[in-house]
Amino acid sequence: MALLLGRNLGLVEYLPIWKAMQDFTATRGPDTPDEMWLLEHPPVYTLGLAGKSEHLLRATDIPVVKIDRGGQITYHGPGQIVVYLLLDLRRRNIGVKELVRRMEQAVIDLLAGYGIRAERRDKAPGVYVGNAKIAALGLRIKNGCCYHGLCLNVDMDLSPYAAINPCGYEGLAVTQTRNVGIQDGIEILGEKLVEHLRKNLSSQ
Repeated sequence: MALLLGRNLGLVEYLPIWKAMQDFTATRGPDTPDEMWLLEHPPVYTLGLAGKSEHLLRATDIPVVKIDRGGQITYHGPGQIVVYLLLDLRRRNIGVKELVRRMEQAVIDLLAGYGIRAERRDKAPGVYVGNAKIAALGLRIKNGCCYHGLCLNVDMDLSPYAAINPCGYEGLAVTQTRNVGIQDGIEILGEKLVEHLRKNLSSQ
């Protein structure tokens, strides 16, 4: 199985990381190891390729960045785990739908370890606890390789979600691990999520 290197980048601005993902994908070769980047972002809304501006319900002082992943609008901020997956899907022989399933399963497995039942939904990628979304994902596929990834809400200010239709769904509730009774913080959960992703991405 292809190598999968992990990098913990801490709290970093969105735009430089986005450019770094694009550059990594554009310059990688057939032997370039796949990577996972674990990080947090300062407050930012990101709007996907097909994103509709009306899903931003009101102006705020949080920047809005139009980006090249799929999906609608979402929010990133401190206290949220972000994992970017820079993978050669052809080398791993994984299709996009299967990759999404494995990403969702990694979050489901992580939460199950704390006794929390989470699930995926048809036609609404992400992971949900009850009626609330706890993890979102979005990808860009280029030349058989992917970048962007997923985010898991851990212990953050959720109020910025009130200014958007999260992922394009009006009235969609959001939650976080702290609110469902998980006491571990972002460092422990980040390490565990990376390991669950590594396991799910390595399975056949």
